[in-house]
Amino acid sequence: MAEIDSLTAAIAAGDPAAFGRWVSGAEPRLRASLACFARTVDTEAVLQETLLRVWQVAPRFQADGRPDGLLRLAQRIGRNLALSELRRRRVLPTEIEALERISDAQVERVEAPDPLLRRLIQRCLEALPPSPRAALSQRIAAQGGQPDTSLAEAVGMTLNTFLQNIRRARLGLQRCLEAGGHRAGPAEAP
Repeated sequence: MAEIDSLTAAIAAGDPAAFGRWVSGAEPRLRASLACFARTVDTEAVLQETLLRVWQVAPRFQADGRPDGLLRLAQRIGRNLALSELRRRRVLPTEIEALERISDAQVERVEAPDPLLRRLIQRCLEALPPSPRAALSQRIAAQGGQPDTSLAEAVGMTLNTFLQNIRRARLGLQRCLEAGGHRAGPAEAP
């Protein structure tokens, strides 16, 4: 299950903090799915309207068992809003059809997680030394919802030590991913 999927029940129950964490994880992918409309539509306005509509329909959302269900719904809502705006502006039907095909391809590309990459990242996370792994895991779990000072305190580190461990974790992950996950030992930053 994708991390943002775990927030769906709380969002449906009306938890604004859960929705904020979901938006933090979903927004980059939602923006990417709207990118093809950026020349002809105010995609920022479409994005904001999409998020508002997702919040409104979340209590009635029924998951289909596939990952990123609420995100896929948001992508569909955003795409439909952008297409409606194109029609309102009387953009040529051929241009609308072309953008629609591009949008469909982008949504499919954005929503299809790579299970091999996911396993590789998990292997690389597990290969990190304990302190960098703890710091990065804490930051990932917070999903942007807490300041680093709180996260550092939660893992028993000073803020400076926490930030150094985040840096070490990033460097270690980068090295491990570049090596294809075939590291013999933990990744250490210089």
